[in-house]
Amino acid sequence: MNFRMTFPVAPLEPSVQYADKMLLAGSCFAEEIGGRLQQHKFNVLVNPNGILFNPLSIAQSLQGYMDGRRYTEADLFMHEDLWHSWDHHSRFSGPDREAVLAGINDSQAAASQRLKEADWLVITLGSAYVYVLKETGNIVANCHKVPEASFYKRLLSADEIIAALDNMMHRLFFSNRKVNILFTVSPVRYLRDGVVENNLSKAILLQAVHHLVNKFDRLFYFPAYELVIDDLRDYRFYKEDLVHPNELAIQYVWQHFTTACLHPDAQQLEKQVADILRARQHRPFNPQTPQHRQFLAAYARKVKALSEAHPYLEMSSEWEYFSGQ
Repeated sequence: MNFRMTFPVAPLEPSVQYADKMLLAGSCFAEEIGGRLQQHKFNVLVNPNGILFNPLSIAQSLQGYMDGRRYTEADLFMHEDLWHSWDHHSRFSGPDREAVLAGINDSQAAASQRLKEADWLVITLGSAYVYVLKETGNIVANCHKVPEASFYKRLLSADEIIAALDNMMHRLFFSNRKVNILFTVSPVRYLRDGVVENNLSKAILLQAVHHLVNKFDRLFYFPAYELVIDDLRDYRFYKEDLVHPNELAIQYVWQHFTTACLHPDAQQLEKQVADILRARQHRPFNPQTPQHRQFLAAYARKVKALSEAHPYLEMSSEWEYFSGQ
């Protein structure tokens, strides 16, 4: 008997190479996949504005990178003794206005440069619901725990999402003629919107994404949402909040991502990098034994050989650890 449904994930063509430069933007699930890419030494910049949930805020942030936008004091507001930006996640917030601005603008500059040279832009859409600040009529990327009465909430249409992403991509393809875009829809279930409302939101996102992917070359879709919702399909694969996929589910999606999206050469290199990372986690009972010194020396040689063969890999901390330098 079969107790779960599996489905094939079509391989990405072209596939991701280790030497490719990547920018990931979107929901907290982008952070999970981006974190694993960073851990395995891919050249990745993740969420320069912090976590963004709705597609209009994501599109606006990317437009800002292309414009080389710099934020000023007028773009910040204070709430509960902290300075915030309506365009950024609270990870940028803080009590020192100048420090907040510096953090935002440093991140903007890095994102602007990365987008010019990126081989891959990975966009993870989280929700089709947006919060509009009543005072200005602008959609905010994050409410920063400002009282709910300050906003009204509405559901975007697929046409609105398509138009915003379409305009952004036309500009991007003109300025970066090599970039490919990989869309995913986050499997995180936003139950505070309501179960029915969350499903409607995800349906709109899926409709918009597949319209764009079917319309343009250089646009692709990876089924992270379907792998969790339709394949795993069990609360055992969620954290205690029953909203966020747990470590086992994320690892399952990551395995499919590496198989479907990475070039075969990159898959082999990822395994070598993963072996080195596991070795670094090894904790000996007695680090002074000859066996442990031999273990360190062997992996120092592996790191050196890998770095020489693939100079774009950042393995300096691993080299320092295994070589003792």
